[in-house]
Amino acid sequence: MITINAGEAYLKLQNDKESNAQSYPRHFPLVIDRAKGLMVTDTEGKQYYDCLSGAGTLALGHNHDVVVAAIKDVLDKQIPLHTLDLATPLKLAFMQEIFSILPVPLRNTSKIQFCGPTGADGVEAAIKLVKNATKGKSILAFQGGYHGSTQATMAMSGNLSKKQHLQSLLPDVHFLPFPYEYRCPFGVGEGMTAQISAQYIENLLDDCESGIAAPCCMIIETVQGEGGAIPASIEWLREVRRITAERGIPLIVDEVQTGIGRTGAMFSFEHAGIIPDVIVCSKAIGGSLPMSVVIYKEELDQWKPGAHTGTFRGNQLGMATGLATLKYIQENGVLANVSERSVQFLDSLRRLQEKVGEIGDVRGRGLMIGVEIVDPGECKDRLGHYPPSGELASKIQERCFRNGLIIEVGGRRSAVMRFLPPLTITARETAEVLSIFEKSVMEAIEMTKSKC
Repeated sequence: MITINAGEAYLKLQNDKESNAQSYPRHFPLVIDRAKGLMVTDTEGKQYYDCLSGAGTLALGHNHDVVVAAIKDVLDKQIPLHTLDLATPLKLAFMQEIFSILPVPLRNTSKIQFCGPTGADGVEAAIKLVKNATKGKSILAFQGGYHGSTQATMAMSGNLSKKQHLQSLLPDVHFLPFPYEYRCPFGVGEGMTAQISAQYIENLLDDCESGIAAPCCMIIETVQGEGGAIPASIEWLREVRRITAERGIPLIVDEVQTGIGRTGAMFSFEHAGIIPDVIVCSKAIGGSLPMSVVIYKEELDQWKPGAHTGTFRGNQLGMATGLATLKYIQENGVLANVSERSVQFLDSLRRLQEKVGEIGDVRGRGLMIGVEIVDPGECKDRLGHYPPSGELASKIQERCFRNGLIIEVGGRRSAVMRFLPPLTITARETAEVLSIFEKSVMEAIEMTKSKC
């Protein structure tokens, strides 16, 4: 007689009845029973280190005490859970906290729009905003970028597989080369990628035969997330801001995944000392609950009432947990911890890279870290790099899961292992995660070799 445990029964029900579009359960076949901090526990009692963190949503990890307390406080005080965009003291406190963390030039000269509770809806709102204000037509986006899974945001994203067969995507989106040094789009590398990219963009915008109608905006991630944890150089970001500012092109920085401490600054663009025209925030800004906002310079506020709405843009629980998270990050040295743990991750992973030919590149900013897996059995490209190996990355991910580590893949060919741990991860926890990862890499490589 075969006995089916509760976890297997839950998974069978999910696989039988949930949409074929489901994604994460295909890589992580577990049923989560409870979670705290970095750890999740399944229904069978097995624990996992969670370095996915709700795709970066859980800035403080699972069920942090201040987040739980904020939820309880809302319930105890009978604060309305649903208010559309009507005012509450909690909403105003949350707004004030958001404005207080902005760079000084934006604090008193910006507006905020609460959106539906996803980053994609925030990006959609940002595009409406700048089109209304500029009357421009074209959108400038970047190869490898990711901005959401709606029709419009997919049109602005680089991933082809998810939009290959969709019709009527948002028109007039033009893709520019992102400064991906390891896979230089110009085939040059050697520290020249960012410079050539900036020069290309400037020339394109000044060319009367470029074929690109007047842009309404440029949208950018300072660190490409789903694209493979690729950080843009600080110098390149400054050049892009100069180029767009001189030509009156609004710069939208998509901070959905990079924002609220993920890179070691409250906003990732602060590393470059630039001021964008529009900032899109979601994920961590809700303190683990659904929240999405667009923050923008007040001169862009030219749209009409009702230009962008959403039933759940007044999520009071999300405002409470978001407020608690923002305060905790500022008052408890979280940004310093992000910088310290980033060094710990990168140093350890680069030591592993020296021992393992299958690790082609280690990169990142703050706790947004990527490890690109390659196939040293294939021919090198013109830059001297082996091709990406999604097959081996998948094996590493599977071994990590079996060894108690949840880690996502992304990038070209899904060949980049992506670390997105809670911003509060400790030195000891980081060492434990890295130990599991190294063990899993070695096991996956050995399994691959044994099949040859």
